[in-house]
Amino acid sequence: MPIKPGWILLVLVALLALWQGLHLSGARRQVASLQAEVDRLKKQLELGPEGFTLPLPGACLPRSEANLPGAPRPYRKGVNPGFVFVDGDACVPVRYGMGVVAAAGGEVIKAELDYKEPTRAELEALFRAVANGATPAQMDRLRGREVWIRHTQGFTTVYAHLSEIAPGVRVGARVHKGQWIGRVGNSGTEAALRGQEGARLLFELWDGEPDKDRYFGQGLSPQALRARARLEFGLP
Repeated sequence: MPIKPGWILLVLVALLALWQGLHLSGARRQVASLQAEVDRLKKQLELGPEGFTLPLPGACLPRSEANLPGAPRPYRKGVNPGFVFVDGDACVPVRYGMGVVAAAGGEVIKAELDYKEPTRAELEALFRAVANGATPAQMDRLRGREVWIRHTQGFTTVYAHLSEIAPGVRVGARVHKGQWIGRVGNSGTEAALRGQEGARLLFELWDGEPDKDRYFGQGLSPQALRARARLEFGLP
């Protein structure tokens, strides 16, 4: 029995419809896969696969215990709430003006663009005022020029003693992990009265609000703090 041309046409139409259905199904799967990858990358940009990174590229944890969170600060009867990076103690040179990067993605909640360095008299008056302990407002002044970033899990990072804040870094701006946010300086310290000597970066990580909640490493011994920090910052 001869095959009618109409049957051949029907078969071809059916095969075309089947091919288009399979093609669309595959395309949908590809789109879904790409969307999942985009979501994964967005999460990595927020905190990254290793959590936070140190704010000075290539740096290690400070070698001196005096530059670790929890180290005593007798001049104000308190403790240091963060990591202090200074030259000779951070595995990389720490120079005035070198770049500082965001430890993780988040929203800028403080950027002291109009910061003015205190005079010697103002600084000496501040040191006298904190001799028996510093209030949050006084701690804020002691940090010099700052940037604060709030992260998705409720953490806040503080970058202090900056000499400069990067263009575009302002309250409300979103930054990504590793983005340049400012430069190392000595603002808020006595060294600032003499120029660019005594360059440093104070980096704090708070579980909540700075000076009110818990800072990273609070209550830990230096050894335990270093072990936890290596995990948190993805260090060897």
